[in-house]
Amino acid sequence: MLIALAHFLSRLTIRPVTNIIHIMKTIAITIDETALERIDKLVSEGSPSWKSRSEIIRKAVREFLSRLERATEDEREREVFRRAKARLNRQAAALIKEQARP
Repeated sequence: MLIALAHFLSRLTIRPVTNIIHIMKTIAITIDETALERIDKLVSEGSPSWKSRSEIIRKAVREFLSRLERATEDEREREVFRRAKARLNRQAAALIKEQARP
C-alpha cells in the first residue's frame, strides 16, 4: 500500500502558486475625508471581514461593478421583451384560445 501511495504522489503535477494568486495593480484614488473616516472606523473595529482600507475598497468596487453588469443585462432583457411584446401577446392569446377548446 505504501508503494502505491508513493507511486501516486510521484505522479502528481505540482502547479505554481501563481495560478491561484490574483494579479493586482496599485492605483491612486482621491476620496473624501468623511468616506475615509468611515472606512478607517470599519478597519479599527477589528472585524475579521475588514483587514485593510484596500480590502474594503476592492470589495466595494467588485460589488458596484456586479450591480452595473446586472443592470445592463436587465436592460438588455427588457429591450428584448419590448421588441417581442406584440409577438408574445399573439402567442399567449393563441395558446389560451387553444386550451379553452373542449
